[in-house]
Amino acid sequence: MTKTLKAVIAVAFIWWLAIDAKAEPQEFTFPEETFPEEHCLALNVYFEARSSNLADKYAVADVVLNRVRDARFPDTICTVVKQGLYNSNSQPIRHKCHFSWWCDGKKDDPVNEDRWVEAQTIAWSIIKWDKYRGVTEGSTHYHASYVSPRWRKDIGMQLVGRIGAHIFYRWE
Repeated sequence: MTKTLKAVIAVAFIWWLAIDAKAEPQEFTFPEETFPEEHCLALNVYFEARSSNLADKYAVADVVLNRVRDARFPDTICTVVKQGLYNSNSQPIRHKCHFSWWCDGKKDDPVNEDRWVEAQTIAWSIIKWDKYRGVTEGSTHYHASYVSPRWRKDIGMQLVGRIGAHIFYRWE
């Protein structure tokens, strides 16, 4: 094969990649009614880590799954994600939930389509294929790096480390 032909093939391949990169993202959605656990995990990843890096997003998902396996927490993804204090009307009490987005009083509808598709992909791949499962080394708690919650010392947590915008802990 001549150098010219190789160069033409290389340029065509690069051009094809550039066009493909500009294509609309593939829609990866699953209905809440059919896949409620995946949907809850995707919501948690979206609202807790949508602006962070990919490792952090998987770490947030990993913590939820670690809680599901821990007897101190509820045994389904949705009940873990929605855990907190509720009023007599079964509404979450503002700022009294394990995951702040669940009871912050704001709408819980994802608005950034690309980040929502990514969150769903992460939820699906960690639940169905164990992708990056264990990345937090058993962590059951985390918080954003810019806050210092009291619980991290009150309940005897061991620092695991920082991934992206979050600091992760597990029981001692």
